[in-house]
Formats: sequence, structure tokens, C-alpha cells
Amino acid sequence: MGFTRAELESFRDAEVDDLVGPGLRLLFVGINPGLWTAATRTHFAHPGNRFYPALLQGGVIEREIDRGSGMTDDDRSHLIERGIGITNVVRRATAKASELSAEEYRRGGEELRVRVRELHPVVVAVAGVTAYRTAFRSPKAQMGFQDEPFEGAQLWIVPNPSGLNAHETVDSLAAAYREPAIAAGIISA
Repeated sequence: MGFTRAELESFRDAEVDDLVGPGLRLLFVGINPGLWTAATRTHFAHPGNRFYPALLQGGVIEREIDRGSGMTDDDRSHLIERGIGITNVVRRATAKASELSAEEYRRGGEELRVRVRELHPVVVAVAGVTAYRTAFRSPKAQMGFQDEPFEGAQLWIVPNPSGLNAHETVDSLAAAYREPAIAAGIISA
């Protein structure tokens, strides 16, 4: 599936519903929806995004998810049944995260706190250390497990899977996403 630039632009500022269900154990948090995500209604959607390949390689999910054309209802059920959910710090779709203001990040961070209190996941994994630092005014935050709980959940900061994050590979992302999945009881060590 492909989109023209004009088709993608028509999704600017759209919101994508959270993917959550009963028995939520691990909540992955993206920065904000990209235009492809908004067009397909699938978090972390874009042919170059490495989120789902990394989850599969890390054993966190057991089936391939087409990040180009979007999730099927069966794909959504697979994630929910495994106790996995997905949301974003900022809800509005943009072409690039750099289009977001610090104020949007901070407001989104406060909204995320409310969602986590309502959803009660065991683990929250924020995908993007820079976004976390901005949203929560924590300039020294580092990747990995965080000592401070996040609204009652264990907190991890993991790498962003975007193809724009050239420092990461599917292998390194798989290892990073596997750790909070183990902590959440989704998979065993």
C-alpha cells in the first residue's frame, strides 16, 4: 500500500486511538503518530519503521504485522491478548516529531500520566529518550530501566524504532524491547 504526499498530508493533526484492552501489562508509548500511522490507523506504521520486526525478533509477539498497510483486527487482538498496548505522548499526527513544540510534549506527558493511572499497566516503555526528557522535564534521563515508577508502573525508556533513528538496528531494538516485555511478564527470560 502506498500513499501520495497529498493523501498523507490529509491526515495531518489526526489522532489515532490507543490500542489497549483488558489485562494490559506492557504499554509502549510512541512520540506521536506519523502521517502513515494516521492513514493506516496503526501505531508505528511506515514501511521503514522497525517496531514490529523488532518485537517479532525479540519474541515479544508471535506473528508478523504489516507496518506498511496496517494492522488487521487479528493483529490487534494478538497484541491485546498478549497484554500489549500502544499509545503516544502527543496525540496529533505530524510528518516529523520535530514539528512538535516543547509545550505539546509537556501537555502530552501530563495526559499520558492520566492514561497510565486509568489503564494500570505493569510496565510503561517510552520509545524515545529525547521525547521523554522534554515531556517530563528530565534532561538527564537515560535509556533503560528507570528507578522511579511512573504512575504506579515500572518505567523503561527504549529507543525509538523510526528509520530516522540510524543508531539502532532491528537487532538492538529487539534486545531493548525484550527487557520491558520480560519485566511485564509478557515473555520469560
